[in-house]
Amino acid sequence: MKSYIWLQTVDGSIQQVEQEIAMFCPMICHEVIQKGMGSSKNYAISIPQQVNPAMLSLILEYCRFHQVPGRSNKERKSFDEKFIRMDTKRLCELTSAADSLQLKPLVDLTSRALARIIEGKAPEEIREIFHLPDDLTEEEKLEPLKNATDDPRIRLLNRLYAKKRKELKEREKLKNVEVDEELVDDRSVDDLLSFINGDDGDSKGIKTSKSKKKNRRRKDLLKSTSAHEATKNHNKESNGLNSVCRSAEVGQILPGVGATTNLQDVEDDIFPNKNEFDDGDIDDEIDPTLKEKIDRQR
Repeated sequence: MKSYIWLQTVDGSIQQVEQEIAMFCPMICHEVIQKGMGSSKNYAISIPQQVNPAMLSLILEYCRFHQVPGRSNKERKSFDEKFIRMDTKRLCELTSAADSLQLKPLVDLTSRALARIIEGKAPEEIREIFHLPDDLTEEEKLEPLKNATDDPRIRLLNRLYAKKRKELKEREKLKNVEVDEELVDDRSVDDLLSFINGDDGDSKGIKTSKSKKKNRRRKDLLKSTSAHEATKNHNKESNGLNSVCRSAEVGQILPGVGATTNLQDVEDDIFPNKNEFDDGDIDDEIDPTLKEKIDRQR
């Protein structure tokens, strides 16, 4: 007559399992022998939380086949190959459940299957297969590997990692320099004080300071231009007055023709030229009848 033991899964469900099959798991065997558990529903053996009902049924199926004596290695191998034909997620769950029950043969079987899946894959692909988060920084990924056996391949890999770490540091330095250049503030003291006191914002302060500088430059340029023109006009006037004064002095020293000519020259400079008015222009203004009388008198 077969004996049974009681097992309780994490969801609270209790089921009766053949003792010979359940004892194939070292963890259950220890609970039965050392603690006397599993003899009734009230003393059901609590299964670890990693073992849900679906995983427990798979493990019991594996134990039921392998606990039967007299099976050939070929039969066992064929069974194992079919047994592990499942998706990666279920295979990982089965590995965790078998490990919690200390069922080493099944742990080795599922681990080899997982090793074949990730063989030759890049770290990014492995994370995608197992839905693992990428929580490592670039520097942590490039940490040197331990090389207790002085393997030349690991030495070469560590050299490559060191080179990449150096490049990463140089990129970080360049980024910091660019950030520092962007944060340069060319505002004046007045703009900074107004910003501190809660006036216009940062961008407005910078724009007003620049416009003020431009206005100051324009005012200075206009002032310098007007001053230059005023100086030129003043020099011209002073030169004209000096010439008049000199001519007057010459007239006092040398009276007569020289004075007359000098005064005439000054008069020509100051007053308009008399030759600009032609006789024809004057004659045009006389009445024709009056002109005839004048001609008769001549």
